Amino acid sequence: MTTLTVPPMPTYARQDAIDLHKAFKGFGCDKSAVVQILAHRDSTQRAQIQQEYRTMYSEDLSQRISSELSGDLEKAILLWLPDPATRDAMILKQSLSGNRIDLTAATEIICSRTPSQLQTIKQIYQSRFGSYLEQDLSIQTSGDHQKLLLSYIGVLRYEGPEYDPGMVARDAKDLYKAGEKRIGTDENVFIHIFTGRSTAHLAAVSASYKQAYKKSLTKAVKNETSGYFEHGLLTILRCAENPAKYFAKVLHKAMKGMGTNDSTLIRVVVTRTEMDMQYIKAAYYQQYHKTLVEAIHSEISGHYRTFIESLVGHNH
Repeated sequence: MTTLTVPPMPTYARQDAIDLHKAFKGFGCDKSAVVQILAHRDSTQRAQIQQEYRTMYSEDLSQRISSELSGDLEKAILLWLPDPATRDAMILKQSLSGNRIDLTAATEIICSRTPSQLQTIKQIYQSRFGSYLEQDLSIQTSGDHQKLLLSYIGVLRYEGPEYDPGMVARDAKDLYKAGEKRIGTDENVFIHIFTGRSTAHLAAVSASYKQAYKKSLTKAVKNETSGYFEHGLLTILRCAENPAKYFAKVLHKAMKGMGTNDSTLIRVVVTRTEMDMQYIKAAYYQQYHKTLVEAIHSEISGHYRTFIESLVGHNH
């Protein structure tokens, strides 16, 4: 459920390219015009605009935007331009290289995507950056966290809604035996089950675990694991149970306390707008008794705020 609002009449990529070029020309950039156009075009339209822009002005729209804008507005728009899989590959590359390694972001992207999405991301990553995602993950991560991520992007899991109740009960029992029932934790059992099962199956395991052991699987993961490994397991589990609730929580955390974690806010809003933002907004309201737009409005300002709010959509 997307929250993106596109004009009722078809727009013409060529005209959009001309209007963007006009906005860049002259003294200072007309940021309002840039936001007004790009915040209201879907993935296909954005690709066409970029193509037209390159053809007409022999330059890359993203490069032009980099030279015209700055700060969080620039970051948000540059991340919004590509298609979802390319965008995910870009976030992963940024998170795993350079001077600011962000393993939280890399873990979130990997552990919240479907097996088929991950296959596409891996292909784009390799063709675009000339290195394998597995390779970069091996360099930047370690231990159980590394095992979890490499296994998660390597296994082609089933994506349908069916699951085997007998196997679900066995998995719940195995997780109990590997964690809460013993002293110490058998991390390999957690990795094996969390990376090898479909989301529908894992959601059922979570329900079965609670029924059998009167304690949530989430609690068990928190008690038995820590650090990035815990973050990865919880992301997989929460996205299996209720992805909208998971992302609502991530957004809330990004805006809580002093200052806003803008890179998290941008990442979640931009990557989920054309996916499930409508559900995330509903989950946010249910959880925090405040609309997501109200929360964003009080945290950020200027053209950056206008852009983010346009993506999130003003209806509750």
